[in-house]
Formats: sequence, structure tokens, C-alpha cells
Amino acid sequence: MTKTTEDSRFSLPDFRNLGILLRLILAAQALGLVAALLAATSPADTLGIFLGDAAYLQPPLLLTLLLLFLIGPWLARSPSQQGGVVAVLAAGTSAVLWRLILEINYPDAVAGSLARTALLAALMAVALLVWHDWRARRLSPALPEARLQALQARIRPHFLFNSLNSVLSLIRSEPARAEAALENLADLYRVLMADNHELSPLSREMELARAYLDLESMRLDKRLQVDWRTDNAPPGALLPSLLLQPLLENAVYHGIEPNPQGGRIGIDIFARDHQLHVVVRNPLGSAVRPGNSMALSNIRERLRLHFDAEARLSTHEAGGEFHVQVVMPLKTVPARHGH
Repeated sequence: MTKTTEDSRFSLPDFRNLGILLRLILAAQALGLVAALLAATSPADTLGIFLGDAAYLQPPLLLTLLLLFLIGPWLARSPSQQGGVVAVLAAGTSAVLWRLILEINYPDAVAGSLARTALLAALMAVALLVWHDWRARRLSPALPEARLQALQARIRPHFLFNSLNSVLSLIRSEPARAEAALENLADLYRVLMADNHELSPLSREMELARAYLDLESMRLDKRLQVDWRTDNAPPGALLPSLLLQPLLENAVYHGIEPNPQGGRIGIDIFARDHQLHVVVRNPLGSAVRPGNSMALSNIRERLRLHFDAEARLSTHEAGGEFHVQVVMPLKTVPARHGH
């Protein structure tokens, strides 16, 4: 999707994302190491210079990230360019404050002017922001590519053909049910074929998931039973678009279809400790069917692209069931304010 707004030209880091914070710290260390290598007269001097510079680098770096973490919600609502300026100012201010502390306590250990300290800190902040923006742009093609791979894995031709055949069988005997099924199918495929870069409200994802299960229940009838446990699910929670539906299709494909007697799919969605949990359970299939790892790998990739290191997908078998658990940060639809 092409964005024409000015804000789309720069990607500001999410300073409340643990993976991004760790990556920025490591990148800053890499810059410090490069500076030490350039300043050293011999390889043996590099470590001493690097450790000495760390005393100047680490405290203001951590203070800057703490400040940006605290104002993270405000930064998320602000234009990216404005947030970038605030981040650079925070870096320069933190460096100056730390230098003043060193001047008071260790006057002989400080060299250079305050202006030079602020300038170097600002330049490092700019370098880190530019590097993050470059990395985000480099990874940006991966999201639509992962979406296309996921679509190939989950929009199996047999699902469309079977759904249409089920509708045809109902047109004369149960026209109202056939019409509802066609509406569900149209809604589902409209979303599947849309551009799904953005996060989607849980309420919408559950609506699509129910539409999908209604279509499958026409074909599988009593072989497909579903237990929803969503009393503690926040409807405004945000998650990658089309995350729940492929998990359920995976459960039907591997757990219900291979079993002549069918089975029961369990869906647990709840919030806990500022995280959103999604658990899908299905019976272990009587025969191994291909494609399970591919589908789950695609979902893992989409989680990583949206939430970095703060989301995870895990699987295990217990009690004759296959469990898929997704845990991600609890983000909610922002409140709309009047103008």
C-alpha cells in the first residue's frame, strides 16, 4: 500500500518495544566500537578506548531510552518527524546532563565542550534513527510477501470449491442459509484479498473467524464442534489482520477433516499482564497432512514484523490435542477525540 502522507517517509522506532530497545543499544555499542577502532593507534588500545568511552556513552543512552519509553504513547500519536526531533533533543540533553555530573564529581576526567558533547550525542541519535528507518524500509517488502505466502498456505482451493458446493446443495432446500453462506464467503474473501498491513481489532477478527467456521460447518456438519471461551477477550485489542482465521483453518485441515468422527476445536482468547493470548486447540489428526509448519511459520513471520521480539507463537501436544498459543503485546484501538 502506497502512503502519500509526509509522515510515511520516516519510520520512528517504537520505544516501548523490548526488541527495538535492545537493538538500538547494540547498534550504539557498535558505533562506539567503530569510534574506538578509528581512535586507537594499535589493536591493543581498542578495548581500553572502547571501555573508557562506554562510561560516557552508556548512562546518557540509557537515560535517553528511559525518557523515550515514558513518552512512548505521546510519540505514537505524533508525526514521525516531530518524534525524531524529540528523540534527538532527548539524546543531546541527556548527554549534557551526564557531562555536567562528571564535571562536578570528576573534573579532570572530562574533555571538550558542552556543545561538542551535545553535538556528538545528537549525531549518534540521528545515525541510530536513520539506521532504524533504513532497516524498516528494507524489511517493508517482507510484509506483503509474507502475506502472499500466508494466503497461498491458507486459501486452499478445496475450501472455496467445497464452500460453493455446499451453497449449491442448499439453494433449493434452504435458500436463506445459502444466501447467508454466500455473504460470509464474500466478506471473508474481500478481507483476504485486501491489503492487510495494519493491525485489526479483535472483534473484527472474531467476526471473520465465525464466518469461516459457519462455512465449514455446512460441509462438516456435526463433525465440527467449536468451543469459544472469550469472556475476558478485549474486543478493541489489536492483532495482525487475518491471524485467527488461518489458525482455525489449520485446525480444521489437520484436526477435523482427517478424523471420520470429527472433533472439537477450542478457542481461548484472553488478556493477561498487558498481553493478548490466543490459544487454538484441535484433535490430533489420524494422519499427518503437509503444510502445518508452513502455515505456522508464516504467522510467526507476521508477528515478528508487527511486534518484533515481543510476540511469540508456540505449539505443543497434550491430552490428545494439538495446541497453538500466540502471545502478543496488548494494544488497543486508540480513543477518538473530537476536533
